[in-house]
Amino acid sequence: MGRISISCLIPASWHFSISPVGCPRILNTNLRQIIVISVLAAAVSLLYFSVVIIRNKYGRLSRDKKFQRYLARVTDIEATDTNNPNVNYGIVVDCGSSGSRIFVYCWPRHNGNPHDLLDIRQMRDKNRKPVVMKIKPGISEFATSPEKVSDYISPLLNFAAEHVPRAKHKETPLYILCTAGMRILPESQQKAILEDLLTDIPVHFDFLFSDSHAEVISGKQEGVYAWIGINFVLGRFEHIEDDDEAVVEVNIPGSESSEAIVRKRTAGILDMGGVSTQIAYEVPKTVSFASSQQEEVAKNLLAEFNLGCDVHQTEHVYRVYVATFLGFGGNAARQRYEDRIFANTVQKNRLLGKQTGLTPDAPYLDPCLPLDIKDEIQQNGQTIYLRGTGDFDLCRETIQPFMNKTNETQTSLNGVYQPPIHFQNSEFYGFSEFYYCTEDVLRMGGDYNAAKFTKAAKDYCATKWSILRERFDRGLYASHADLHRLKYQCFKSAWMFEVFHRGFSFPVNYKNLKTALQVYDKEVQWTLGAILYRTRFLPLRDIQQEVFRASHAHWRGVSFVYNHYLFSGCFLVVLLAILLYLLRLRRIHRRTLRPGSAAAAALWMEEGLPSQKAAGAL
Repeated sequence: MGRISISCLIPASWHFSISPVGCPRILNTNLRQIIVISVLAAAVSLLYFSVVIIRNKYGRLSRDKKFQRYLARVTDIEATDTNNPNVNYGIVVDCGSSGSRIFVYCWPRHNGNPHDLLDIRQMRDKNRKPVVMKIKPGISEFATSPEKVSDYISPLLNFAAEHVPRAKHKETPLYILCTAGMRILPESQQKAILEDLLTDIPVHFDFLFSDSHAEVISGKQEGVYAWIGINFVLGRFEHIEDDDEAVVEVNIPGSESSEAIVRKRTAGILDMGGVSTQIAYEVPKTVSFASSQQEEVAKNLLAEFNLGCDVHQTEHVYRVYVATFLGFGGNAARQRYEDRIFANTVQKNRLLGKQTGLTPDAPYLDPCLPLDIKDEIQQNGQTIYLRGTGDFDLCRETIQPFMNKTNETQTSLNGVYQPPIHFQNSEFYGFSEFYYCTEDVLRMGGDYNAAKFTKAAKDYCATKWSILRERFDRGLYASHADLHRLKYQCFKSAWMFEVFHRGFSFPVNYKNLKTALQVYDKEVQWTLGAILYRTRFLPLRDIQQEVFRASHAHWRGVSFVYNHYLFSGCFLVVLLAILLYLLRLRRIHRRTLRPGSAAAAALWMEEGLPSQKAAGAL
């Protein structure tokens, strides 16, 4: 009768025979060998399944990340669950020049990871509308009567108190931050207004309100808050998740000698209002200066701050350039332009004996107004009559001297220092006039293309005013576009183009500017950046609670997820030890093949196994 014998790479004595008659002997081995083989099989199986489970878990998490961000944006428009005790609240009052607005923000309990920021969102009422309220006039109107400021701002605080759950009032921080209108007041009047707020508000409201919560912020602070707000909404402060995400190497301020860290590329902002223009962007690398004077100026324009809750962590340390240019807003620029026209025309008429602009029949020909439109400038009781020629290129050439550029290196508008921008690896968002100029009339908001923009602007300027009015009456422009926009669209288009390309030196082929009014259907205010920055240490409270939490089961689950590499390594070590043990047994077995080997018998005894003769007796 035949017999089939199977032998592996394991010791030769570890074999089993299959008999064709009933298979009476399945294993020719002892109990210890069976245990070792079982342990080996269990270790390999457990290692395999742990790797598969972890891989599937993390693959699923990485795939779900983008969906979770999308879901967060969708749920952001849902009414805030005020019955949830884990929801926290914060209040910011923006005291501007024309009025004051109050914003109520909320965020869930921090997840306990010190590398993550608070997930701050704008609070929404039962009708899903943002909890926002505005009153007029501006707070600076009470400069001569500061005792009335508390009464002036009380309606805003009452509005917030109605929306924030009463039990949360004492732990809800309140920030009253004043901007441009207050900056122009004398320091004594600023102090009197703030003193009235700090004295009266704690008497009538239970919000968390200390001396540092009411202040007049600088233009630099306002720019930093706006930069933080837009990048937070864009998710640029989150961890790198995909290989195709835009990243940048950053030298942490104060540790330039250390190795650069790699994180998500942040976006810069351009904001052109009616009076001023502002630019803010991250400076990831250390910069060199042409002179000591330039270095001194740069210190006032570079803001270095840590958004993380732990000052010792450098993951959220940023160096941001912020510059504000008064007089470079759209309306202020037009006023300066008209002042120049008036002065030059009066002077030329007096010197050359001309009558240009003194009558409607002999108007001053303005290339920055649409074709054939009539306008006039009045100063000191004298009138200069204008008629548009709609020459976009000549308009650009005429306003170029208003940029006040200098021949010095690394300068922008008005000769102000500007760190170099890596245009190939950058992204900017343009707000206010950048959006209005491209969208209201030209209908080109979004991705900016200089060639298409200039062509559309040229066509608009060269179109007769009567045709533009007809299009306006037919509703072909944006709903909020008015006749003032139509009249000065030609000038503002040229001004925006020159500020962007000549003033800030962006190349005409720059493709990474997006003009926007909202981001993800939300109007991004600097107040969002303000509360994010001012509450950055609050997660420490939740992190400490997480550390001392009694639930060890949760910690074990987190440890398994975060230490799966160590987990897998331990199994590899165990597997390697078993293999080494098997190799040792094989070596011992080979020695026993020598006839009459006493040393071999001794080795068998040393390993605690029966000798070859004893094994044969079995």
